[in-house]
Amino acid sequence: MAAVTGATGVFGGAFDPPHVGHVELARRGIEHFRLDRLLVLVVAHPGHKGVATPPEIRLRLAELAFGRLEGAEVALDTHARTVDSLLALGLDDPIFLIGADEFASFPTWTAPERVLELARLGVATRPGVDTARLEAVRATLARPERVEFFAIEPLPVSSSDIRARLGRGLSVDGLLPPAVGAEIARHGLYAHVDRAGGGGMLGDDRTEGTTQT
Repeated sequence: MAAVTGATGVFGGAFDPPHVGHVELARRGIEHFRLDRLLVLVVAHPGHKGVATPPEIRLRLAELAFGRLEGAEVALDTHARTVDSLLALGLDDPIFLIGADEFASFPTWTAPERVLELARLGVATRPGVDTARLEAVRATLARPERVEFFAIEPLPVSSSDIRARLGRGLSVDGLLPPAVGAEIARHGLYAHVDRAGGGGMLGDDRTEGTTQT
């Protein structure tokens, strides 16, 4: 699949919190697909996992994380399923950016073939990823030509690890965009993520228990 100049990209996630790996994926996606516009969607209540902080906080952190990427726009997404988000956006053949681990489970998503009708998939890979497994997943799809892999720098970081480190009072230097790290430190976010009702500036707010996508 050749990159299409002027395309719109979509990058969704809980971003709890957004880290340098997220930003690298977005940056490389914009570059590889020559995106004029990238919609970064902060999923309010993800359909596949719980979250530690309320949507408004994660939205603010995402604005700080992605705000300097040219063409990036950050918004809150109230849909738990990707297919519903894409239907609501009504974009003309956008490119939906995901990581390799997410793509490995893509066939279990809600209406994956419908997702591929609504958007092409840009799958970020890195050295060490089992490409044979990814190719096997792509081969099961009715429209495998709608999936394109692109390489990103290997950054050993995850939101869950960052939350755990912050909860134990450990350093997260180099794992977060500086503005995100400063905001988290300023408000003491994730300091008590394992405590009932804890996590975020609105620590008493409950997050919705969600089901598998």
